[in-house]
Amino acid sequence: MGSGGLHVVGGLRVPGAPVLVRAPAKVNLALRVGGLRPDGSHELVTVFEAVSLHEDVRASPSDGLECTVTGEGADDVPVDGRNLAVRAALLLAERAGVPAHVRLDITKEVPVAGGMAGGSADAAAALVACDALWGTGMSRDDLALLGAELGADVPFALLGGTAVGTGRGEQVLPALARGERSWVLALSATGLSTPAVYGELDRRRGEVGATEGAAAPDVDEEHVHDLLAALRGGDAAAVAAALVNDLQEPALALAPHLRRTLDVGLEAGALAGVVSGSGPTTAFLVDGREQGLAVAVALAASGAAADVRRVSGPVPGARVVEPAR
Repeated sequence: MGSGGLHVVGGLRVPGAPVLVRAPAKVNLALRVGGLRPDGSHELVTVFEAVSLHEDVRASPSDGLECTVTGEGADDVPVDGRNLAVRAALLLAERAGVPAHVRLDITKEVPVAGGMAGGSADAAAALVACDALWGTGMSRDDLALLGAELGADVPFALLGGTAVGTGRGEQVLPALARGERSWVLALSATGLSTPAVYGELDRRRGEVGATEGAAAPDVDEEHVHDLLAALRGGDAAAVAAALVNDLQEPALALAPHLRRTLDVGLEAGALAGVVSGSGPTTAFLVDGREQGLAVAVALAASGAAADVRRVSGPVPGARVVEPAR
């Protein structure tokens, strides 16, 4: 049931019908980084929150594999095998034993190389969309296993909500979190390379790499337990006090202008500010609409951010939002 199949039966979407899937950006409320593992990655404990900034991927029948990208930073996104959504489609087709015949139209809202996992959201959306288009019948757990092969943040983009990630971040479990949180995101005009930020962290720690078979040093989980308790209680001030990111200082070393961004947001009244993931996006937790507006105006007026977005979380993971009619 590929591109030549019926698209609609009795008004219902069936395999072969175009489908639009939306997947969220993430903010790391906590990111504790251990040492290098034998595979060259780092051991992590992180707390993710999916926020209302999204990537949309429309999968449509095609005689081959095509990809287009529009929206935020589209000119900087490849449309060939380097694109995570394209790689997701190819991987799913291989494992499901179906032709990789699909047109992927990606509409971006998430900054490129902004530390918010926009590429991972694209991959998650492509997995869900192609599964529906081709009728492969993969479970969410199946898709998450495929996603982990593509990138550590892809399984969370499938899950959404608030979750704890371990391993490289790809092993995710939902976290109990009460209430909704309001965020102001300060976007940067230029991206940061994730490998470069991790490299700066390793340089600061004096690490030269893990030897084969050696275990990575334990992750410092200070603040993580406090953060999870604060999330369970729904206390925004307690959540703010527990935000932590081991990559923040390395990111600030590579992008010193972010210090001013953090200062402006905090001086404007944000409860807390933190670099999201490897940066350069900075996320400010605010107490409601009025405080969020004040922080957003201050950031925009100061020139400390190239763009400002007000978002909320948690939101769902990758999901179908527009089946074919």
